[in-house]
Amino acid sequence: MADCLFCKVIDGSIPAKIVTQNDKLVAFRDINPQAPTHILIIPKEHIESVKDLKPEQAPIMADIALMAKEIAKQEGLEDFRCVFNIGASAGQSVFHLHMHLLGGRPFSWPPG
Repeated sequence: MADCLFCKVIDGSIPAKIVTQNDKLVAFRDINPQAPTHILIIPKEHIESVKDLKPEQAPIMADIALMAKEIAKQEGLEDFRCVFNIGASAGQSVFHLHMHLLGGRPFSWPPG
């Protein structure tokens, strides 16, 4: 998607602090961190939201979770939170599937 912020991160036209990437995913530091560690993990394929996943795309969710686990280990996080905001009223502001990996401070429940 030509106007998608995260697609521009993927193609390199918008700079980002890349943490890791592979052939399917890119992980980078959030520009407005809500915790000492706040990393976004996104698929390289443009999918707007969890709501838009097709059955054949479902394995990307496992790939995202496994990358989150590896990043948390690299970042020294014993405890961490993984969040998907799905839809504008749930806080999704960039309509490209992404997971927030947050850690480095205590979190309360329920979240905001």
